[in-house]
Amino acid sequence: MDVKLGVLAGDTRAIARAITWVENGDPRGAEVIRGVYASTGRAYIVGLTGSPGAGKSTLVSRLAALLAARGEKVGILAVDPSSPFSGGAILGDRVRMFDVALTHDVYIRSMGTRGSLGGLNRATRMAARILDAAGFDWILVETVGAGQSEVDVHDVAYTTAVVMAPGMGDDIQAMKAGIMEIGDLFIINKADREGADRTATQVESVLQLSMTTGWNPPVLKVSAELNIGIDSVVDTIERHRAHLVASGKLDVLKTRMAKLDVLEILKARLADTMKQQLDQPAVQVELEKVASKQSDPYSLADIIFEQSWRNP
Repeated sequence: MDVKLGVLAGDTRAIARAITWVENGDPRGAEVIRGVYASTGRAYIVGLTGSPGAGKSTLVSRLAALLAARGEKVGILAVDPSSPFSGGAILGDRVRMFDVALTHDVYIRSMGTRGSLGGLNRATRMAARILDAAGFDWILVETVGAGQSEVDVHDVAYTTAVVMAPGMGDDIQAMKAGIMEIGDLFIINKADREGADRTATQVESVLQLSMTTGWNPPVLKVSAELNIGIDSVVDTIERHRAHLVASGKLDVLKTRMAKLDVLEILKARLADTMKQQLDQPAVQVELEKVASKQSDPYSLADIIFEQSWRNP
């Protein structure tokens, strides 16, 4: 099977294989991206982040089901904690999304964080490109649920939704900088529970301090479990999308993401080069000097960096 052609045809086996190659740093993954990149740019990418237990997986499955019912193709990248042994995803999200996974126009891929502290696997960006080239209309990216460290999703998605729940301390966390600054909309999930109104009011109060003349992030109260308010989430995302298009900001975001695509590749290649340098016998001698305090890590890093540029 020609994986590149399979991806462009929307073949799920080809999509799965291509994403696996990208995750593993297999050179074949880069070849697939080269072959399909010209076909990307049509899908709309939405990121959903927030604390563990806020109900992100249930909300994502409800959104996917609604969009699929409207005739849209939906790809889900669910970033799970990595297995400490294999480095792969634990697949918790796929289990929780079992019902929507049976839908013909919905594709779910669980990805391990593999040590990434930003709530996303570094390969998530290229996995989104593969789904885009495969003809998906929407790509929903759900982060692992690591609290305020989950700001990386803002660099992957056009619209970022911050999901909270009453009674989890989210309202207190919301007062801190970081995750509040990346939200294009805020979703108070499990709104049927006590404290939802208070959480929504507190979030709105914080947002009023940073209101802009462009897009003011709305606060929505929904219950994914009871399937209440999902329409309002989709409608709000559509309004934000229209705002980005009308203001020209969507094109700016796409240019920025293209830059980040290149930056991620450069960072990975530089890291591989440096690791290879560390394995050289001469560097091992210098490492022993660092360990015995005859040298220091900065000095050795300077040497390795200079050697890498002289002998790429």
